[in-house]
Amino acid sequence: MNVSHGVENEYLRRHPVDAAEQLETIPDPELEPVVGSLDPRALGIAMEYLSPPKAIEVFEVLPREAQLEILERAAPRLAVTLLAQLDDSRREQLLEGLRSVSREDLRRLMAFRENSAGRLMDRSYLAVQAELTVGQALKRLQQSPLRGARSVFVVSTERRLEGRVDIQDLALASGEESLADHVQRVDEAVTTETDREELVELLERSRLDSVPVVDLEGHLVGVVRYRSLFHAIEDVATADLQKMVGVSPEERALSLPGFAIKRRLPWLHINLLTAFLAASVVGLFEGLIAQFTALAVLLPVVAGQSGNAGAQALAVTMRGLALREIGIRQWRLVLGKEVMVGLFNGVALAITCGIAVYLWSASFGLALVIAVAMVMSMLAAGISGSLVPIVLTRLGQDPATASSIILTTVTDVAGFFSFLGTATILAFML
Repeated sequence: MNVSHGVENEYLRRHPVDAAEQLETIPDPELEPVVGSLDPRALGIAMEYLSPPKAIEVFEVLPREAQLEILERAAPRLAVTLLAQLDDSRREQLLEGLRSVSREDLRRLMAFRENSAGRLMDRSYLAVQAELTVGQALKRLQQSPLRGARSVFVVSTERRLEGRVDIQDLALASGEESLADHVQRVDEAVTTETDREELVELLERSRLDSVPVVDLEGHLVGVVRYRSLFHAIEDVATADLQKMVGVSPEERALSLPGFAIKRRLPWLHINLLTAFLAASVVGLFEGLIAQFTALAVLLPVVAGQSGNAGAQALAVTMRGLALREIGIRQWRLVLGKEVMVGLFNGVALAITCGIAVYLWSASFGLALVIAVAMVMSMLAAGISGSLVPIVLTRLGQDPATASSIILTTVTDVAGFFSFLGTATILAFML
């Protein structure tokens, strides 16, 4: 064990969150000598608090015996995350090394749809029967490994969900009281096929720490905890951030240069093609730019402002789609809002920019051109920023992957065309 990193078995057991933070700072090439000699049982506790990419890196450098120990004891969410990153042959080898109960449980969990409640649920929960007294329920709670929960679930003898009891109510009640007197009805149970987005809505609405997962017959099969759902949303959000700029969601800050080049270069070529498309619009007005060189100076101003405005509309729309604040059916409302915002911002910026250009160039015509172009490009930015992700979603595509490239092309073309087109019309009129 490399003590210089401050990670040791006892520390892992007592302070798993702090230990996980220290493990996150260790470069991947240095992980093996640090974690190779650690107790897998203690390490598995800290791995619950690692980011998924780091947890996978730690898992990869462990010997097979340690990997099996962690898979046996890890929460289902972590175990499924680790197994999902392996190729089929290696995954099967590890699964065959597990106890039959663990092996079948993990195979069943991995069969659930991605980002469903079945994938996100935790099977380590406490369920008690209503026939118990408060004292008996508290004793069960003290003996269980469950920590940090605010409620326990009540089930029938057939394991059907009947309700939940707040732990605070148990702590304040008399030990002889019947547990049934404190049971609250559960209205927020979900099935294993419930989408992550529905879970987000439910937890935001109910403000609960966990949501029970039941099968078609109402049997309690697991619990989705807020922490697991938060990690899942965080993973998707950070991956979407990378995909929006043409970066693979698998790339990390310390990934090998070859891996980064392989994943980024195709998207850079696509961006290059769209840049040539925008440049071709400028080429249509080559003679006008040669005649009025000030136009070339002001081109980036219009394109830059429309690009920023489009990115704002795109971010708000994508967030609304991700959190299910809006659906495809609300496209008219979203479009109307962004048109109003674009028009107002365009007029305000047109006044500011027109005054600045007039003071700089002493040309009323040039100030008028950039003012009109600013309004038109801001409108185009709002329209494209709101419609592009909705249209891609309607077509069954991931809006995070292509929205940014399409938006950049539209705003550049609209900005250049509105500015140079307005200048051409004004020059023709004069």
